[in-house]
Amino acid sequence: MKVSIPDVPDRLPADALHEAANRVHSVALRLLRIIRTVDVETGLSGPRASLLSVLVFAGPLSISRLAEIEQVSVPAITKLVDALAKEGLAKRRRSNKDRRVVMVQATDHGKRLLEEGRARRVEAMAGTLAKLTARELEQVDRAFTILQRKVLSRG
Repeated sequence: MKVSIPDVPDRLPADALHEAANRVHSVALRLLRIIRTVDVETGLSGPRASLLSVLVFAGPLSISRLAEIEQVSVPAITKLVDALAKEGLAKRRRSNKDRRVVMVQATDHGKRLLEEGRARRVEAMAGTLAKLTARELEQVDRAFTILQRKVLSRG
């Protein structure tokens, strides 16, 4: 089934910049759908998987910092932390600097689960990219190198 990319929304200019942004947006959403199909195997909801990823890659963080990163309230992040802790994927500890602050970190089990999930997602993406010619793959790699540099430099 061939899926077309919708036109740039009417309220935006139909220039080269917005056309490219519209294509990146549409393709990114479709790529995320491909990835989500293998994410079910982790047994984690999207919010739990996202939080576990933050804990694995950013290290131990306070509840308030996690809420800020995940853009949810402190009570919402506390419920997510509770769920991860109950599954043995995260653990709490008091901050060494301020005993009132609770720090959360991924457990070894949480790290393994996340890495296994990442491997499945990368395999799913590799399956999609395998349909490209060597030249197309090189072009995609160059484009994503540029995007990665620009997106990651935003902090």
